[in-house]
Amino acid sequence: MREKRSHSRLKAYAALGAAGTLLLSACGARAGDDAENGAAAESCVDTDGDTIKIGFINSLSGTMAISETTVNDVLHLAADQINEDGGVLGYELEIVEEDGQSDPATFSERSDALLNQECVAAVFGGWTSASRQAMLPVFEGNNGLLFYPTQYEGLEASDNIFYSGATTNQQIIPALEYLLEEEEIESMYLVGSDYVFPARPT
Repeated sequence: MREKRSHSRLKAYAALGAAGTLLLSACGARAGDDAENGAAAESCVDTDGDTIKIGFINSLSGTMAISETTVNDVLHLAADQINEDGGVLGYELEIVEEDGQSDPATFSERSDALLNQECVAAVFGGWTSASRQAMLPVFEGNNGLLFYPTQYEGLEASDNIFYSGATTNQQIIPALEYLLEEEEIESMYLVGSDYVFPARPT
């Protein structure tokens, strides 16, 4: 039981603590700022005190709240445990939380507020591919960091997003190959909803 608890704590640390050396990297220049003269403006992230802000953005209301509230709880658990152990690089994590309201446009708007008004060093959240795609230009435009927690459809890569979930070649394709080869199924249908993930070609 103790081993399982330790393993769970390590996994929680991986969600936030592995980002430790990256949090401060978000404190540098932002892409696109003052682009006309080639100079980038300084980030608004404040590293002068004993705390550093990080953002959580999940759907705490709307249709996706049933899934994302749990993710939000785990993020808070991880942050609490990290702070109990001394924080990240000597900084206590200060959480700024936003509700994406199960709406991609709201995710885009609120993630922009986290970066430019709250001045967070990194953001953890999103759940649906639609929410991630809505946030992607915001993080690329501001040279921010988004840690995305779940599987996705692949065929997308950004220097500003850490994709922590499996893609189709790691979960769906192996399952289909197993059914075709090991179970000797001659034909099958893979049915998906009319949405970003299943609509993306593999």
